[in-house]
Amino acid sequence: MAKKFTELRSKMSPESQGRAEAKTRMLLAEMPLNELRQARGLSQKKLAELLKVQQPSIAKMEKRTDMYLSTLRSHIEAMGGELEVVARFPDGLVKISNFSDLGNSM
Repeated sequence: MAKKFTELRSKMSPESQGRAEAKTRMLLAEMPLNELRQARGLSQKKLAELLKVQQPSIAKMEKRTDMYLSTLRSHIEAMGGELEVVARFPDGLVKISNFSDLGNSM
């Protein structure tokens, strides 16, 4: 008989629970668009409806390695998020503000 995850987790040591939680945060902090969509509980069809495009367009977009920021922004916003462009340097992060009004110009 299958056990519930909450039961298994309650038997883990606090250290193990902490490591599992840290791993979960790490995995959720970086993922491809298709996994992000799935994590948000959206099908390609539902996201296509929100973006007013056909489902194959979503499949194609999720496979792309290069796209316009405006396309990525609309994709993220349709999932309920907000896109920020950040540059990473050895001495810190810089949020690029040029694109903050990108969605408003269309």
